[in-house]
Amino acid sequence: MMHKDWPAIAAELTGAIKEVRLGSPEVMKAFSAMARAATQAGVLDTKTKELIALAISVAICCDGCVAFHSQAAVKRGATRDEILETMGMALYMGAGPSLMYAAQAVEAFDQFTAEAGGEAPTQ
Repeated sequence: MMHKDWPAIAAELTGAIKEVRLGSPEVMKAFSAMARAATQAGVLDTKTKELIALAISVAICCDGCVAFHSQAAVKRGATRDEILETMGMALYMGAGPSLMYAAQAVEAFDQFTAEAGGEAPTQ
């Protein structure tokens, strides 16, 4: 049973974010620069950084964050097993409320994988 349509959530938020970008262009330029700097490969690769972002998304219970970082994890080649292990860390850090979002993050990952035309790799 699907609880939320994560690709639709990401698509809907993209339009809403565009409105914020138009209304606060300087703030959004700064935010975008911070996002690029934080997510670029360094000691940690970009996939690991997206897994961290997804764990934080779950711990803070942010639907939009779960949608965007699940999508980014798929694009960076994350496996379903990596997502599940990441959810273990999110649960450890976020306790009960994170359990609800961990289930949703796995669902979002599966939906984006299916949308990308593949089956979620497990290793």
